[in-house]
Amino acid sequence: MSEQEETERELGDDGATDTAKQLAELEDAWRRSAAELENFRKRCAKDVISAREQERASVASRWLPVVDNLERALEHASSDSEQIVEGVRAVHQQAASILADLGYPRRDDETGKPFNPAYHDAVGTVVDAELVPGTVAHVIRPGYGPDGALLRPASVIVATRSE
Repeated sequence: MSEQEETERELGDDGATDTAKQLAELEDAWRRSAAELENFRKRCAKDVISAREQERASVASRWLPVVDNLERALEHASSDSEQIVEGVRAVHQQAASILADLGYPRRDDETGKPFNPAYHDAVGTVVDAELVPGTVAHVIRPGYGPDGALLRPASVIVATRSE
């Protein structure tokens, strides 16, 4: 007779009962752990949604002064045009400052810089004898964001060779 058979015979029903109890305890612990893990997953999902909503509200609240200033400018639209232009410039600067504070500053893409598809979106070409072919001839729409996290590339017209 093997050692295992001898041990089982010596333990008899008590060994089977103990094993069944241990199995039940382990199964209960496993079910509790699985339930805790599921609850943790649900909590994390709610936390992510909450954090996203808080961040959206924070960003939106930073834009409210810009909207207020635009409304003020529209209220005074019939007054002196120089003041309106000055006010619009101030609101533009305020909006650009908010983007920069959020980590997306306006990029300084200038005429004459080499075209780079990572930072520029070519929307057209122009023959320009004064510019080196393959350089930016005109910026249509500025780009925003640092090198590693570009929010939007600049839309540019690229200089080409004369034919």
